[in-house]
Amino acid sequence: MLSSKSIGRAPLIRNQALLLRSFHQSNLAANNNMHRGGSNSPSKSPSPMYAQMMAQRRTKPPRNTVIKFVPQQEAWVVERMGRFSRILEPGLAILVPVLDRISYTQSLKEVAVEIPTQSAITQDNVTLELDGVLYYKVVDPYKASYGVANAEFSVTQLAQTTMRAEIGQMTLDTTLAERNLLNHNIVNAINAASESWGIACLRYEIRDIHPPAKVVEAMHSQVSAERSKRAQILESEGSRQSAINVAEGAKQAQILASEADKMQQINRAMGEAEAIRQTAQAEATAIERIALAIRGTDGGEMAASLHVAQQYVEAFGNIAKQANTIVVPASANDVAGMVTQAMSVFSTVTANQKRHHKATNKLLDEGDGGFGSEQINH
Repeated sequence: MLSSKSIGRAPLIRNQALLLRSFHQSNLAANNNMHRGGSNSPSKSPSPMYAQMMAQRRTKPPRNTVIKFVPQQEAWVVERMGRFSRILEPGLAILVPVLDRISYTQSLKEVAVEIPTQSAITQDNVTLELDGVLYYKVVDPYKASYGVANAEFSVTQLAQTTMRAEIGQMTLDTTLAERNLLNHNIVNAINAASESWGIACLRYEIRDIHPPAKVVEAMHSQVSAERSKRAQILESEGSRQSAINVAEGAKQAQILASEADKMQQINRAMGEAEAIRQTAQAEATAIERIALAIRGTDGGEMAASLHVAQQYVEAFGNIAKQANTIVVPASANDVAGMVTQAMSVFSTVTANQKRHHKATNKLLDEGDGGFGSEQINH
């Protein structure tokens, strides 16, 4: 049977159970709304009363059973008669009954705290919606227990205010481009403020930045204009380089063509010179041999006269074939007279050549004689 005290406490227990159930239902509804809202809608955190109750239930210190085992990565703060006594390290711990009480239990693990979505105004007056994740760790259990009432709530609020202050000193472009610098500044500001709390902020990461819709449209237009500008610049640079390459190619082609023409003319001139040289040498050799044949053969002059007469007749016969105008000598029917005239020309040329040879030989003889007399006198 139940005692009168149990019957008296039954309504109180029932009321607490109903209150806890209502807290659970409100928390589930908030979580469902947060999941249905997506990333664009601001996240709804649980009610402060529910969060405080769950925090108290999680951090509720264990009872004094004289012999306790402290888990790894935890620190238990022990008070004796209401005053701080010592901090229990992981392992076996023995407490004094009635006098000792475990007042606080601090986890030495790294804790990740979600920073709710909040509004912040940049230096160029643009309102942003930001959220992030804070990673902190308890480094001094004594300060974390007696320096602040709720370490997680305090560091969350400090992260929010610090983020607003840092974003207020930066423009929108700087905020979007230099997240690492912003995160570093927030971590330094939190560590400077939470040093007396026994908490060390390890890192802070901005998760999402949501500018206004009009600002996003303007940014997209700016990006499109910038890309169009780059495309036009690249196209003009390509056209310029193409024109330069075409001009350079034409220049090189003209230079090579002129070099080829020059070499061709040089080769042609050298060929013509060599041909003239060979022709002259052949004619000189032929004339020399004809002269030797005329001088050294009996009847050579008669044979030469006959050859000249034949060439004269052939040349006279070819006059009508080469031109329309014909110059006919007065004695065209007198072949013998023409031959006699040709032979007289040949005789005159021969006499002149003989006189020239005699004069040349005389000069050579006089030169040899002078050289000889000088040599004898010497």
